[in-house]
Amino acid sequence: MKGILIFLVVFGLLVFVHEFGHFVVAKKSGILVREFSIGMGPKLFQVRRSTTTYTIRWLPLGGYVRLAGSDDEAKLDPGMTAVLAFNDNDRVVRIDASESDLPIEGVPVQVTKADLVDELTITGYENGDESVEKTYQVEPTATIIEKNKTELVIAPRDKQFQEAKVWQKLAVNFAGPFMNIVLGFVVFLIWSITSPGPATTTVARTSTNSPARQAQIIKGDKILAINGKKMSSFADISIAIDESKGKQLDITLENNGKKRQVQLTPKKTADKSYQIGILAATNESFGVKLQRGWTTAVGTTGLIFNAVGNLFRHFSLNKLSGPVGIYSQTAQVSKMGLTYLLAFLAMISINLGIVNLIPIPGLDGGKLLLNLIELVRGKPISEEHEAIVELIGFALLLILIIAVTGNDIYRYFIK
Repeated sequence: MKGILIFLVVFGLLVFVHEFGHFVVAKKSGILVREFSIGMGPKLFQVRRSTTTYTIRWLPLGGYVRLAGSDDEAKLDPGMTAVLAFNDNDRVVRIDASESDLPIEGVPVQVTKADLVDELTITGYENGDESVEKTYQVEPTATIIEKNKTELVIAPRDKQFQEAKVWQKLAVNFAGPFMNIVLGFVVFLIWSITSPGPATTTVARTSTNSPARQAQIIKGDKILAINGKKMSSFADISIAIDESKGKQLDITLENNGKKRQVQLTPKKTADKSYQIGILAATNESFGVKLQRGWTTAVGTTGLIFNAVGNLFRHFSLNKLSGPVGIYSQTAQVSKMGLTYLLAFLAMISINLGIVNLIPIPGLDGGKLLLNLIELVRGKPISEEHEAIVELIGFALLLILIIAVTGNDIYRYFIK
């Protein structure tokens, strides 16, 4: 149960940050965000603030930002009955199109024609009186209660995504992956700050009966060189010891400004590596920890880019992980402690951001590619062609998700 809860928190945070990126930039670009949802499936809770409805849904496996667009226009079909609420200027401010048994307080109208995009009008028969057809003006910020009982602001054309400038579309589509990368960098910094500082070349203590203890290496000794080779980090020391293959080492030390040399022979361990039995002192400087966090984030980003490139050169399902794989990995890492979990979260977040930038239809990278084509052509591709591309991309992505999930189940729970 603990593993499931940690997975839901990690996965939920990744999705929230991603969608929040789209949300903020869309708002700043003047694009109407009709809904910001955490979770999928049936609605559990909703609240509307300004022009956006915020919802929490039952299935905590994802989320989405619902931008106003031609494929998301509020519609009233002829023949249906809607309940209209008016403001003091007799303009429609609320529309109940849910056809529920508990409509809002207002006037029931049998709709004959409605345009909630350009003209912002509703035409129909009031209270079932078909002798007089009336037309009502609709406020641009009016809300509509849909059949699923979600109340959203209508989507006038000037607030729709496709009407935005191409650079605004680029910014909105790029913001989600970018926020995941930013989250990864921030978490890596937090991980570094909350973890013990990086190991130095100074000895903190030696193990009992170890080669270092026998050579009289003591606390505070700084290892300057091994076999004449300068040691700049503890990693250099570890490499030099392991590469010795058990041969005698000539170590140059410094303590309180005085240098001395000792000779010792590393011991072979059970895992066939070599050690001399020292524990390095750590550098707890805030600046050094920040630098380590930043360097780790940059290095991880480079490794992920290389891994993505290698995936295209040598494709294998074993190089991919879906929700099942991420859950299994999260459960394992969570047992190792908070610092390991933070590092894992940071890596997954950067990975998610980079993968989403791949120019494949169905991913943000695919949308960015269409935006770039629009920038070059000076006009967007037709909505019909874009819909076909998105449909093909979604189908291929769905097949890949199913294949990856099946492979994850086999790898982690059957094999």
